[in-house]
Amino acid sequence: MSKHPHSSAINQGETPAAHGHTDHAPERKPISMRQALVGLFCILLVMTVLTITGILPRIQARTTLEQKTVELATPSVIAIQPTPGKPIEDLVLPGNVTAYTDSPIYSRTPGYLMHWYYDIGAHVKKGALLAVIATPEVDQELAQAEADLKTAEANAKNAKIQSDRYNSLIASHAVSQQNTDIFTYQAQSTAAQVASARANVQRLEELTSFEKIYAPFSGVVTARNVDIGQLINVGAGNELFHMQAVDTLRVYSSVPEVYSGSVKVGEEVGLTLPEHPGEVFEGKVVRTARAVDPATRTLLVEVDVANPKEALLAGTLAQAHFKVAPVGNVFVLPVSALIFRSAGLQVGTVRNGIAHLVTVTMGQDDGRTVQINTGLNKDDLVIQDPPDSLVDGEKVRVLTPSEVVAARGGF
Repeated sequence: MSKHPHSSAINQGETPAAHGHTDHAPERKPISMRQALVGLFCILLVMTVLTITGILPRIQARTTLEQKTVELATPSVIAIQPTPGKPIEDLVLPGNVTAYTDSPIYSRTPGYLMHWYYDIGAHVKKGALLAVIATPEVDQELAQAEADLKTAEANAKNAKIQSDRYNSLIASHAVSQQNTDIFTYQAQSTAAQVASARANVQRLEELTSFEKIYAPFSGVVTARNVDIGQLINVGAGNELFHMQAVDTLRVYSSVPEVYSGSVKVGEEVGLTLPEHPGEVFEGKVVRTARAVDPATRTLLVEVDVANPKEALLAGTLAQAHFKVAPVGNVFVLPVSALIFRSAGLQVGTVRNGIAHLVTVTMGQDDGRTVQINTGLNKDDLVIQDPPDSLVDGEKVRVLTPSEVVAARGGF
């Protein structure tokens, strides 16, 4: 093949020019091991910084959340110190006010009520005539008994004459010994009949004396259950009147066994009644039952109180204030601190942030505060208003005074 004359020249001419060009490409140097390690370290450092700046806040947030969760799960309580009891305490107990003498009046003889003289509320003296009962049957029986007595006395008189006559003739042998003995025994028999008839007359006279009803003691008529013309039956089923002596009243109160040793005969007892607000009536312990009732574990105490103006009414309920000495170390707590469960009466105490349930025995309870006789010490911190879910050994957080004020709305 033939070649173009100019192509060869051109190619030949370009070669020198190409070799004579002044711009040469830079030569690449190989990366050293040190530079590679520095670069890798920088990359790891950047990645570590980025990782730490992203994880640490998360860890901190998680830790904070866990702490908040634990704090919220831990119940917050208010802890108070129990108040020591007083050396002499005012033990307030209910007392039943009764009349010093209280008696229903019945009839001992049957008949019809002819008249009554005193109604309810009347003051009567001992021996006053209250009512009169008509007893015609008893009157007739008395008349018959008196006639029988006269007959018996006549027979006895005749037998006595015959006996005396025969006894005077027996010495001269004018009469037989047998007849003399017969008349002697007849005289003795008729004398016994006279005694029997006389006793019957006395019995009926006693019954007729009961036609008049008299007051057995000085007092007040509190009930009248009969009226004129009413049939009167004998026995306790038909009460005619009811009387009470109210110049002095008896107040009966049951003292708990734990305080029974503090109640002494002769000591003063204050009595308060709701119908006499602000007034205190002074009474005195006059006697006790001297035995504890095993059913109630209480000692029955009688307190007498003078009632000259009749300000107090029998049948009312009074509050008796006894001065007693506390038994053991007595502390006073609000009622809200008590825990009533199957294990018995308990309170919650706090030691080193741990709740402990303590079994206690209760004394006086006035509805707002309660006395604790056993189970507490003076250094114990008692949980007020313990939660229902509180268990022994549970961790609790005791609120500070400022937190208590804040929880109560700043009051």
